[in-house]
Amino acid sequence: MAAIVTDQFRISNANNFVDSVLSNDNSYYVFLGLANPGSSGNPVGFGRSTTWDASASVTPNPIDNFQYLSHYRNTGLFGNKITNANIRRVVRKVQWTANTRYDMFRHDYSAINLSPNSQSARLYDSNYYVINSDFRVYICIENGSSGTNLLGNTSKDEPTFTDLEPRAAGTSGDGYVWKYLFTVAPSDIIKFDSTEYIALPNDWATSTDFQIQSVRESGDSSINLNQIKTVYIADGGSGYSSKTYNIIGDGIGGKVSVTCDSSGKITDTVVVSGGSGYTFGIVDLESSGTVSNPAKLIPIIPPSRGHGYDLYSELGADKVLIYSRFDDSTKDFPIDTSFAQVGIIKNPEAYNSSTVYKNNTYTSLGSIKVTNVTSTPTVGAAISQTRADGNVARGYVASYDIETKVIKYYQDRSLSFANSNDHTDANTVSTRGKLLSFESTSQAITPFGGSIDLNYQGITTTIGSKQVSLGVTFTGGLANPEINKNTGDIIYIDNRSLISRDSRQKEDVKIILEF
Repeated sequence: MAAIVTDQFRISNANNFVDSVLSNDNSYYVFLGLANPGSSGNPVGFGRSTTWDASASVTPNPIDNFQYLSHYRNTGLFGNKITNANIRRVVRKVQWTANTRYDMFRHDYSAINLSPNSQSARLYDSNYYVINSDFRVYICIENGSSGTNLLGNTSKDEPTFTDLEPRAAGTSGDGYVWKYLFTVAPSDIIKFDSTEYIALPNDWATSTDFQIQSVRESGDSSINLNQIKTVYIADGGSGYSSKTYNIIGDGIGGKVSVTCDSSGKITDTVVVSGGSGYTFGIVDLESSGTVSNPAKLIPIIPPSRGHGYDLYSELGADKVLIYSRFDDSTKDFPIDTSFAQVGIIKNPEAYNSSTVYKNNTYTSLGSIKVTNVTSTPTVGAAISQTRADGNVARGYVASYDIETKVIKYYQDRSLSFANSNDHTDANTVSTRGKLLSFESTSQAITPFGGSIDLNYQGITTTIGSKQVSLGVTFTGGLANPEINKNTGDIIYIDNRSLISRDSRQKEDVKIILEF
């Protein structure tokens, strides 16, 4: 049975995802994870390998099953909330370049009617729009093409205008007519610009930005009777008169003025009224069957009500770009850690609660305020504490702040396996198999010779003359994560070569989701 998933379904899914992210009912976070993927000198745990190091060529593919989803949660480090400022729909970047042929917008590209220049069966794969050197985006309404010039002309004049109505970009006579759509905002250029994608404004249908609102409303043919902008001359025929003709079909109000040469061949068309409500149109040339060489004129039907009315459908916005910056502005993001995974999690719950976590950042790490440390804990190293009941709590170091004397750590199942991270029986299962919490006791944190600062309470500490926030509240020298690591839906995971954070750098993460 022949079937397709349509482009509009993909665009709708992208729209629904953005709406879900921006809903007050949800919290989506970009998170970084896995400080010890298996590089030399670090313990190799569940889900890691000795070959997973700084070489991207040996980075393993993520695994999507319930076991690994739990693992990703347990090895997560910290997260940054996705907000309206950090998510955009994006489309392929087509940069305007002089003396290049571009496709014109047409509603009827298909496997039997390929776009002439891009040779694409889909409109959205053809180069029918451009971004100029000033980050203004235009759609190509006409490119000088016709039945006798299928490829059209080369574009010589860079479009720079912001007029609401389509027009030529200059005086070269290259035959191009452009429709201005929008200008990429400076803040979006900084966050989302790339060699591959153009970032589209959020909330196109409801935006109160004057320029966006003007373009959107001018493209609404139900108000302005300007839906059809172009009538394509596939065949000029002969025996016609230069006059204005009606565009009939399922819409109303469309009219096109044609110019003919001495033989009555139609050589030019100008839409004088675009009308509204058209999904198809036919030019009524009033020949009454008397023309021996009939013309073929094709009204080009824009998406929705008109060009500029529905930007996402017009440009085929089925991709979403998410931007997140991790810097040293919060103690949730320690600067001395490493990470080898980037992911997106939806609706984690606050620690010891069933309420969705809402803050802008979170740490999923436990914290230990230590004293009397004889050697410096290193990222990725294993730590342990023999508890008062004789059992052993274990963890991996994610960070150690030498000034505040705070160890941040995570725990995952690899700490519990007794035999190379598989389920083969071993005599240590009974003592090692449980994943236990660290205790606020005088028992040492090994192998670094330190003990827990049992008297420390609160969220700040004094370094010299400065009060420093630790980001989480300590009780008896211990602090819990800010989220319940067993909650939330992981919807994206990316394994990376190991990246070490540094106080002199910021990590800008860009994630492309394609629907």
